[in-house]
Amino acid sequence: MTAAALRIGLISDTHGLLRPEAVAALQGCAAIIHAGDVGKPEILTALGALAPLHAIAGNIDNTPWAAQLPQTLDLLIANVRIHVLHDLKTLAADVAADVIISGHSHKPSIQTHDGVLYVNPGSAGPRRFSLPISVGTLWLGDGPPRAQVQLLEIH
Repeated sequence: MTAAALRIGLISDTHGLLRPEAVAALQGCAAIIHAGDVGKPEILTALGALAPLHAIAGNIDNTPWAAQLPQTLDLLIANVRIHVLHDLKTLAADVAADVIISGHSHKPSIQTHDGVLYVNPGSAGPRRFSLPISVGTLWLGDGPPRAQVQLLEIH
């Protein structure tokens, strides 16, 4: 990775809980993308104080404060087309993107299909079953987009 790479923070499924470990992991990002199930507007405020924030609604974001959040989002960052949606199962067939970011399952994953990078940063909120607590990082601008999931040690 060169100094020209942009570091984009990925977070999802906070469900009203923004852990200090997640905030620490997202420090220094050029932007942050929240893939839904935010839970509380204060989470958006806190994340927006760290970096420019792009957020969508998830299935639990159905109260009046969340009405401003789109269901999906299309971004162009460093000439990379990014599509954000909450539940990957609802992905439209005609989406043109280089990177697809989703949440909902609480299962972190990074996969490539037909040249498209699919990233689910997992859940940064309350633990669900035995799934890890995690956030993700997307690097853009110095070659093909690449991603990493960071498992958070919760204290």
